[in-house]
Amino acid sequence: MTIEARIRELGNRHRTLDETIQKELTRPSTGPLQVRALKQKKLRLKEEITSLEARAT
Repeated sequence: MTIEARIRELGNRHRTLDETIQKELTRPSTGPLQVRALKQKKLRLKEEITSLEARAT
């Protein structure tokens, strides 16, 4: 897999995770720890994307 393909894949996962977080925030049964874990996962994806983008240029 090329770096560009990996960046696209991670970007898609990042967007999907963002949508999931937004949905969870509207549900009253969602706990703050669950949302926090999702946000941390999203941040790790963003950091990996940034790292790969830096290597690609």
